[in-house]
Amino acid sequence: MTNLQAVMFDWAGTVVDFGSFAPTTIFVEAFKREYDFDISLEEARVPMGLGKWDHIKAVGELPEVDARWQAKFGQPMQKEDIDKIYQTFMPLQVKKVAEHADLIPGAKEVIDGLRQHNIKIGSCTGYPRIVLDALLPAAKANGYSPDCAVATDDLKAGGRPAPYMLLQNMIELAVDDVKACVKVDDSLPGITEGLNAGMWTVALLLSGNEAGLTLQEFEAADEATLAAARIKAQDVFAHSGAHYQVDTIADLPDVLADIELRLSKGDRP
Repeated sequence: MTNLQAVMFDWAGTVVDFGSFAPTTIFVEAFKREYDFDISLEEARVPMGLGKWDHIKAVGELPEVDARWQAKFGQPMQKEDIDKIYQTFMPLQVKKVAEHADLIPGAKEVIDGLRQHNIKIGSCTGYPRIVLDALLPAAKANGYSPDCAVATDDLKAGGRPAPYMLLQNMIELAVDDVKACVKVDDSLPGITEGLNAGMWTVALLLSGNEAGLTLQEFEAADEATLAAARIKAQDVFAHSGAHYQVDTIADLPDVLADIELRLSKGDRP
């Protein structure tokens, strides 16, 4: 590969934490602990990819959640409510994130292949820096250490779906061409982030938030089960503008080979 310069990865559901369970289960627990208020795992998943304060706000604005909240508290969720849930969420997330640092099958092989081609490895996340700093050494111990890692609160300009975290990756990695970069993510805000940055985008269907499968469920599933999960995720990404949709990071090499071919022909994202 001579045209690609960098691949930028999301974290949970993309490279580590099959099914993206570290953040979603903690959201459910934080709502319960702070307000004795129940949200489902499915509701917690809806805004995945946003910064975590914005994620809590977005969950509270879901019509079904808002209706239950107002029925219980007599008014919509307020800023101070979001702050309290976030303050409960953060220490729980820091404590638990390292427990969800196992690499998704195929990730190490893909990363090693990129390094063999001198392609730089960037990363960004909806996690704030305090959580990312807990995840980085756990992921490194499992064999993954990107060349750059930007957290959602590192930049004053803000996080997803804006492109700033990806552009900061480019600066730190000394990458000079956005069309020579690929963003890989399992969430809609992450794909939009990549498009806003002018990069190629690859949506992951089965390893992340939208399918919501555990690794054990994925490995034990028959083709009908996987097809149903794939369709569920495809429905979410149908109008996302993602250039490619594949099951997991293990399928990335064929995508990158196609992007390399298209770049050699003068195509742009």
